[in-house]
Amino acid sequence: MQAIKTAISMDKNLFVQVENIARSMNVSRSKFFSIAVEDFIAHNKNREMLAQINAAYSDEPDATEQLLRSKSRRQHRKTVEGEW
Repeated sequence: MQAIKTAISMDKNLFVQVENIARSMNVSRSKFFSIAVEDFIAHNKNREMLAQINAAYSDEPDATEQLLRSKSRRQHRKTVEGEW
């Protein structure tokens, strides 16, 4: 893996929290930020996937599909009528 050095600016209070957590995890600040960014990217991908899944299931069936469902229900009722 090729490492790229970068500089970021942040609120001092946030920096102190990062320092404390990185120390408690026994990792460098660089490793801590790498972990945090990887987690953020994974979370964002999951959120996008969930949005796509929700979009796929949110649409109502069109008229043709509704008609087929209705016919299928009627046929099923005729088939099982009197068996129950």
